[in-house]
Amino acid sequence: MSTEGRGRSAGLTITKAAAVEAWERITPADAGIWSDTHAEAWAKITKFLKEQGAVPGIRLAHAGRKASTARPWDPGTGIADTDGGWEPVAPSALTLADGYRMPRELTVAEIVQAFADAAKRSDAAGFDWLELHAAHGYLLHEFLSPLSNRRTDGCGGAFENRVRSVLETTRAVRQAWPETKPLTVRLSCTDWTESGWTGDDSVALARLLKAEGVDLTDCSTGGNTANAQIPVGAGYRAPFAEAIRHGADIATAAAGMITSPMQADEIICNSRADTVLIARESLRDPNWPIKAAAELHQKDKAPIPVHYARAF
Repeated sequence: MSTEGRGRSAGLTITKAAAVEAWERITPADAGIWSDTHAEAWAKITKFLKEQGAVPGIRLAHAGRKASTARPWDPGTGIADTDGGWEPVAPSALTLADGYRMPRELTVAEIVQAFADAAKRSDAAGFDWLELHAAHGYLLHEFLSPLSNRRTDGCGGAFENRVRSVLETTRAVRQAWPETKPLTVRLSCTDWTESGWTGDDSVALARLLKAEGVDLTDCSTGGNTANAQIPVGAGYRAPFAEAIRHGADIATAAAGMITSPMQADEIICNSRADTVLIARESLRDPNWPIKAAAELHQKDKAPIPVHYARAF
């Protein structure tokens, strides 16, 4: 194992959304882990990540009413059956916006076992961190928000009913996932839309998730409405991570427009979150860990490969 590789690697690498069933993908091109064949393929990736000193994490997801859509770089939105699409499912028969397909209303039983089975496969594949995707307008978020959940049964209406599907799914996954491995949940902490899911709702849910054995909440926002007015700016989601950390007494991750090492350091040092997730900035600058070590006077924590030493 290369110590240089370990020194400059990310501490944790999380996949993008991995579907727990084929018909639960966002697009036909999405990754998933709904079969043992998928687990075998992922095992090669987790092995490589561990060799570089990083913890491999997976984000399990169900697209809900955002399923059967085109890839972001392709034209159009919803994909018809004749073009390789399928019928989406959701808490209620409501589309996200024009161009998306009308979903069929589902039962909670249709999703819980799929997440639990995916958790078992994730463990077998060598993942050491598991995150349930309950954000960005995908299925679990759709159950939470009154904007997308108009059910009249025990999973709709009052807050206690709308969170039931997320809690039942979390409970099943916690039983399937090793107790020694972290289980986290990604939340959209607000819909940024009147009468939608709020920051206070997220704090209340985080308390319930902690009681179910969740170790950390990954704090994102938005994604459940097409025209939300989102005040995007540097670290604009960090206040939600801070509110949940202190209001629910659970570890949190801050993400969203966190691009500079000093900005990330401020969030951690001032106890606003327990960890910072760097996603798009890592794509723009794959040497971000080395840059951060230099700016934060921690060069000895990220040895530079000899091939790159002159550049830094």
